[in-house]
Amino acid sequence: MTYQDNRRVSREVKVGGLRIGGNAPISIQSMTNTDTHDRESTLMQVRALERAGCEIVRLAVPDRDAAPIFSYLKEQGVQVPLVADIHFDYRIALECVAAGADKIRINPGNIGSDERVRAVTNACRAAGVPIRIGVNSGSLEKNILAKYGAPTAEALAESALFHVALLEKFDFYDTVVSVKASGVREMIEANRLLAERTACPLHLGVTEAGGEARGRLRSAIGIGTLLAEGIGDTVRVSLTADPVREISAAQEILQALHLGRPSLEIISCPTCGRTKIDLIPLLHRFEEAIAEEGLATCPVKVAFMGCAVNGPGEAREADVGIAGGVDEALLFRHGEIITKIPASEVVPRLVEEVKRLALQA
Repeated sequence: MTYQDNRRVSREVKVGGLRIGGNAPISIQSMTNTDTHDRESTLMQVRALERAGCEIVRLAVPDRDAAPIFSYLKEQGVQVPLVADIHFDYRIALECVAAGADKIRINPGNIGSDERVRAVTNACRAAGVPIRIGVNSGSLEKNILAKYGAPTAEALAESALFHVALLEKFDFYDTVVSVKASGVREMIEANRLLAERTACPLHLGVTEAGGEARGRLRSAIGIGTLLAEGIGDTVRVSLTADPVREISAAQEILQALHLGRPSLEIISCPTCGRTKIDLIPLLHRFEEAIAEEGLATCPVKVAFMGCAVNGPGEAREADVGIAGGVDEALLFRHGEIITKIPASEVVPRLVEEVKRLALQA
């Protein structure tokens, strides 16, 4: 059974030119960590995220002075859909919509009166801008927290559904829901509950997941479990790291489940006593080169195998790869050996091969 066979049916929402939900592919998100008032550094980071394969970028908008960042980024040619992350002040949401934000992230319950919520929904509806409801364990309403005694999965789901109903009260339905928790089990259970109770597309993520190694693991378990069950329409891997690293982590989760848009895939052996080439640093240098060259979205499978004993055979499904020898490697394509190359040429030659194959794709 494939993901599409058991995928939960959700309402489709458009974010700029991107579709979320329905039959759309799972999209990858991240968030800038620059000072949004610093236009140049924010632009540089947004472009870096675009190059890495990020499909939606969220920006914190702490005050009304930061709202013009959206018109500035669009003027500079940014194509990736941009999301305004807003707390409390509904006027910031209105100004971000006017400035060209493609989606608004708010908690409708914390921006004030019904009239303020109505003002935001009216502005978003007129501009064709969806709203993402963001709920986490630190944002629960006092009455819900008192009811459950802790930020349980049921409490998180109830809070999210309350916010959905608040928007629907004003006939607004272009809503994406995100329920996140630092506890992986709570995150999984809360999204399972939402999947049963609403047709809104779901944004998956484990919040405060940690540094790169720990965060990747926790996110892979939480996001991967739900995606394997057919739940989820867009994802963010939250890492205490360079946001660009979040993109490769998300891509790896999708690749493992054969989901998402085409992207570069690397398979590599764990190395053993037969390995005579210094494979581990070679792999690291190749990964860095792919990121620097903006090749992460190329639909190419690359293999790094430690020896020639069974390397080409085991990695026969790879488009291109190497099998290590003593200070050299065999270059192969689909298991067929092409030539020997010095170890020093492995990374540049494989980058060249990826570029060649990308042009043919």
